[in-house]
Amino acid sequence: MAHARISAQLPPDIDPTKAPLAFGERALPKLNEELQAPELLTRQRALMALCDLLHDPENIYQAIHLGFLDNLKILLLDSDSTVRQKSTEVLYIMATHDVGRHGFIQDRVIPALAQLLDDPVDICRKNVHQSFEMMARLPEGALDILHADLIPSLVCKLETELDEIQELILDTLANCLCVEASEALASDAVATLKEKLAHPSVAIRSKAAWVLLGIGIHPEGKTMVFEEDVIPVLVSLLEDTEPEVQAKAAGALMFATVTPQGRYSALAADAIPLLLKLVAKEVSEVRLNAIKALTMLAELPEGRQILLAHLAAFERRLNDPSEAVRRAAEIAIRVIKWTP
Repeated sequence: MAHARISAQLPPDIDPTKAPLAFGERALPKLNEELQAPELLTRQRALMALCDLLHDPENIYQAIHLGFLDNLKILLLDSDSTVRQKSTEVLYIMATHDVGRHGFIQDRVIPALAQLLDDPVDICRKNVHQSFEMMARLPEGALDILHADLIPSLVCKLETELDEIQELILDTLANCLCVEASEALASDAVATLKEKLAHPSVAIRSKAAWVLLGIGIHPEGKTMVFEEDVIPVLVSLLEDTEPEVQAKAAGALMFATVTPQGRYSALAADAIPLLLKLVAKEVSEVRLNAIKALTMLAELPEGRQILLAHLAAFERRLNDPSEAVRRAAEIAIRVIKWTP
């Protein structure tokens, strides 16, 4: 199914070829001054030149040293949409480099970007969320997002944002919620994610399951996943036509079934036959997560009794090309064969 993509095309009256020529870091001090110019066209052209210059990490380091981040934070609230677009683009480019991400933390750029969550221009919001997603890959960046109290807003935006941006939000949440999930749980994230498991987009279905996996790491998250009746939905996704969705759903089940309540819920939803079908799938992540989820279900006497009749499926995985799958199969066989 075709999806509309967010365009970064500039307005027809903006000619990037007329941007000032930049010569490495020597141009940066002048550009920093031009960012503060009262003339709109000067600000626009300086930002376009920066978009080219800052692909070089050395120039990012110099730009941070010169105080560019403070000027860019001011430009985020400019009345001109092109200035906001290019300012968010510059910041996203900086966030793709380690030196830029650390500069974001030091200069508190994330709260400034959060002011554009409701910007009327799609590409501005996309650039903001791309920056958040890059920051969340760094443990310190994920903490910075958490400390900015952005999680409730991000969860809320899953209800209204374009699909393309929802994917970015889910990636950000997945990394942040592995660190801390309490704010997301208080914001009814589990109910929202449950809805996303039925989304027509493969990427959104799989990423929603991935976020639920992160939530399931935390004890309170496991409880909420059970109470919101998410486990039967995850079990249904084991029959999804996309291996990526199957893998993430099996991974989320693996954590959701750590508790006895979760195990019995998965057992009642007939998870075992579906998981057994995945043990021989072509994608190693699918095999691995399915075996781990089955190992959790083998902790129940009822689950162990069913799986004893399927030991051959696990024994065949002892020669799996993936070392992780081989180890998981060994553990599963021991748990299934265990007798009180």
